[in-house]
Amino acid sequence: MHPVLARVYAGRNIRSATELDYELGGLIAPAALKGIDAAAALLADSIQQGKRLLIIADYDADGATACAVGMRALRSFGAHVDYLVPDRFKLGYGLSPELVELAAQRKPDLLITVDNGIASVDGVARARSLGIATLITDHHLPGPRLPDAECIVNPNQPGCAFPSKALAGVGVMFYVMLALRAELRKRGAFREKEPNLAALTDLVALGTIADVVPLDANNRNLVAQGLRRIRAGRGAPGIAALLRAAGRALAEASSFDLGFIAGPRLNAAGRLADMSLGIECLITDDEARAANIAQELDRLNRERRNIEAEMLQQATRILESIGASEQNTFFHPDWHQGVVGIVASRLKDRLHRPVICFAKAEEAAAEGRLAVLRGSGRSIPGLHLRDALDAVSKRAPGLIRRFGGHAMAAGLSIAADDYERFAGEFARTVDELLPAEARLRVVETDGALDAMHYSLEVARLLDSGIWGQGFPQPLFCDTFAVENQRIVGERHLKLWLVKGGRRIEAMRFGAVDQLPSQVRAAYRLSVNEFNGLKNIQLNVEHYE
Repeated sequence: MHPVLARVYAGRNIRSATELDYELGGLIAPAALKGIDAAAALLADSIQQGKRLLIIADYDADGATACAVGMRALRSFGAHVDYLVPDRFKLGYGLSPELVELAAQRKPDLLITVDNGIASVDGVARARSLGIATLITDHHLPGPRLPDAECIVNPNQPGCAFPSKALAGVGVMFYVMLALRAELRKRGAFREKEPNLAALTDLVALGTIADVVPLDANNRNLVAQGLRRIRAGRGAPGIAALLRAAGRALAEASSFDLGFIAGPRLNAAGRLADMSLGIECLITDDEARAANIAQELDRLNRERRNIEAEMLQQATRILESIGASEQNTFFHPDWHQGVVGIVASRLKDRLHRPVICFAKAEEAAAEGRLAVLRGSGRSIPGLHLRDALDAVSKRAPGLIRRFGGHAMAAGLSIAADDYERFAGEFARTVDELLPAEARLRVVETDGALDAMHYSLEVARLLDSGIWGQGFPQPLFCDTFAVENQRIVGERHLKLWLVKGGRRIEAMRFGAVDQLPSQVRAAYRLSVNEFNGLKNIQLNVEHYE
C-alpha cells in the first residue's frame, strides 16, 4: 500500500489491509437484524397472495434511495407495489394519521415505511383501525413506546443484536430485500434467474453517504460496492444522470461525489418541491427521462443554494446584532422550511455549538390547522441532539409537539408562540449537557504531507477511498508562506502557497477573509481540472 494511504488508514484504526477488502460476502448477515425473518415472511405472503403494497417514503436522499431500493426489488419479485411520499410542507415527517388517510385512498393491504415509522405510534394505530397492516423499516432512535406494527426492522430498536447500529434507512431496506429474496428462494419462487440485488448497491451507497451516518466497516463495504458499479457504468441511470448534470466523470466517481454532488441535487426535490421527482429519477430505466429529471433537480439545487445563501446572511446579521451571546436557536419569518437544516449545519460549523433553525409551518390539530414553527437542528461531538430534545420535552411537557432524529441531527415542531420559551429551555439544556472539553474547537488532522507526495497519483488514491462520517477524508496540516491571494466567484479565495521552495495552488471555498503572510493550514489534497488539464490543488479548510 502507498505509504500515505497506509498512514491515513492506520490513523483510522485499520490494523490490516484485509480490513479494506470490500466484498458483498463480507457483509454482516441479515439474520442478525431483529424482526427481519418475520418481515421477509410477511412480504413473501403478500406477494404470493397478490396484495397491494405501498411504500411510505421520506423526503430526503436516504428516504428516496430506500424507496427506490424497495420499488426496484419488489417489482423484480413480482409484487404489486407503489409509493407515497409526504408533502413536507403540509404533512411533515413520518407516517402521521393524516398521511395514513391519504394512503388509504389507494386501498393498500400493507404499508411499508422506509427511513421513518419508528415514532409513528398514532399513524400505525390509524392504519390498524382501517384494516391496513404496517411493516416498519427505519434506523432512527425509538421513543419510549414502539408502534403496534405487524413487524419492525430497525437495528436501533430494543433487543436488536445487529452489530452495526449505523445502517442508514436505505441500508435497512436493502437488508430486508436480501432476506425477502432468501425467503422467496426457499419457497421456490424463482423458476428462472433470480433478481440480482447487488445491482441496487449504488442506491445504497448514495443514501448511506448522503445521510451522513457513521461509516463503520459494514457501511464502508456497502458504499464500496455501489461506487464500484457506478465507476463501471452499471449504476442506475438516475444516479449517472445526476453526476453528469454536474459535469462529473462516472469512471472517477467518489464518496465526495455522492455526498456533495448527487446527494444535494436529490435532496433539492424534497426541500423545494416534491421528492417524488427524485424517486422517479432513481427508479426509471429510461436514460432520456433520467437525464431530463436530473436537469430539473440541478435547477432546483441552484435555487436551493440561492435561498440558503440569503438565509445565512440573515442569520449572520442576527449574530452581529446580538454580539457575543452564545445563541443556539435562530428564527426568521421569511425562512424556507426546506432549507433550515442546511443553514443550521452552516451555523453549527461557524459557531462550533449545537444550532436549531426554525421556519413557519402548519400542522393538523383537533381545532384545524395550527400555526407552528418547524425546526431542524445540527449538533457537535459531545452533545446527543435527540437526547437533548428529549430532556427538554420532559422538563417542559407539551413544549415540543413532536421530535425525532439522531445524535448529530434532529427535527422538531413547536407552537409558534413558544419560540422564546423553547430557546431558553434548549440553551439551558445545552449548557448542562455539553462538556467543557467539547466546547473547544479541535481540528484533527493526519499531520504533515511530504512535498514529494503533492502529486496526482496521491490525490487520485485519496479521492478513490471510502470516506465519510466517522471515517473522515484525509486532512493534512503544514505551515506555508502565502505568496498571493485573490477573491474568485465572489465567495471563494484563490491562493498561491509556498512550502520548501515549491509554489502550490490552493483554494479556500466559501470564505473570502484574507490570510496572513504565514499560516499553519489544515487542507485536503484534491485534483483540479481546467480546460482538460488536471493539476493538484490544496483545499484549505482551517488556518491559524
